[in-house]
Formats: sequence, C-alpha cells, structure tokens
Amino acid sequence: MKQFIFIILFLLSSQIQAKEIMAQQTEIAFFAGGCFWCMEGPFDKLNGVKSTVSGYIGGHKKNPTYKQVSVGSTGHTEAIRVIYDPSKVSYQTLLNTFWHNIDPTVKNRQFCDAGSQYRSGIFYLNPQQKMLAEQSKKSITSDFLKGKKIVTEITQATQFYPAEDYHQNYYTKNPARYSWYRYGCGRDARLEKIWGKPLAGH
Repeated sequence: MKQFIFIILFLLSSQIQAKEIMAQQTEIAFFAGGCFWCMEGPFDKLNGVKSTVSGYIGGHKKNPTYKQVSVGSTGHTEAIRVIYDPSKVSYQTLLNTFWHNIDPTVKNRQFCDAGSQYRSGIFYLNPQQKMLAEQSKKSITSDFLKGKKIVTEITQATQFYPAEDYHQNYYTKNPARYSWYRYGCGRDARLEKIWGKPLAGH
C-alpha cells in the first residue's frame, strides 16, 4: 500500500514538474520598426513578454556597431529581439502589436528616420512564424489599409547582434530625451492617423 501511494505521489510530482518546465519555456521573435528605442516599450508592456533587446538584423557585416549601421553601410536594420512565454502571449498578439506600432506603407524609412537601416520587417524563425506573419499581413491589409500597399518585409531571420548597452531600455533610462525624440519624430501622430488610437505602452 505504501509503495502504491509512493508511486502515485511520484507521478503527481512528475506532472507538476513537467507543467512548471513547460511554463518556463520561451520563444523568440524578431521585429524591425524603425528606431529600436521606440519598439521596446509596446512589447515590454505585454503580459508574457520576458524581455526585449535592441539590436541589428538582416545585414552582411559581422558584429556591426551602431555607427556603421546608422550610416547604412552594413545592410542591417534596427530591430528588437522579443523573448516571450507562448503560454501567456501568442505570436499573433506580438504581430498585432508590431503592426500597430509601425507605418507599413513606406519603404526604407520609419517616421523621421530615413534609410534602409530603418526599414520595417518581420524576421521569422520557422515556417509557423512565417505563415502567421503572412496571414497577419493579409488581415491588416483587409481591415485597415484597404487599397494601400504594404512594403514591410517578411524574411527569414539572420544573425541578430545586440546593440550597445546604452541603447538597451533607452526609453526607461532617458525618459525625457526619449519622449522629446518620439514627439519630434511625429511617431504617435502618424500611428494615430493610420491605426486610430495607438496601442498602450509607448
């Protein structure tokens, strides 16, 4: 009898541990929406997002610096890496947040920042992410951007390079300068014109 109880307790304990391990599993997503300072906040506010990191993706030079990327010589675009818990927040929700924080109708720029280093993009890691990204693109075209061409690229992720430390969480480290930049760039005014009231988290 004691042995039977021990087996039951062991099985229950194993199931609990398995659920805890599953709950701790995370996935990664990459999005480029112009200035990476402005992209961290909206994702950080989502329940289930563990962290965001500003960096560079989609280029040809190894270990690029901000100075190199900012002049458009490396082929990279400013982007963020989002680490999230898929049991709490879906990739579809991340996509929705992404679209509503960019202008997908302009090529090689976002708001006041011009150049291929500020192009918008979704960089997928697997066929599932690619499929969902393409579906979301069709959905927003139908629901919000009727008659307008979306130029945001949907491409396979390449090597992501984290940006220098002073870029990370810039919106929390330098709130006054960040707010001035965001307002001066006309980001929120343009987002409201495209989407209506922007999503929270800016």
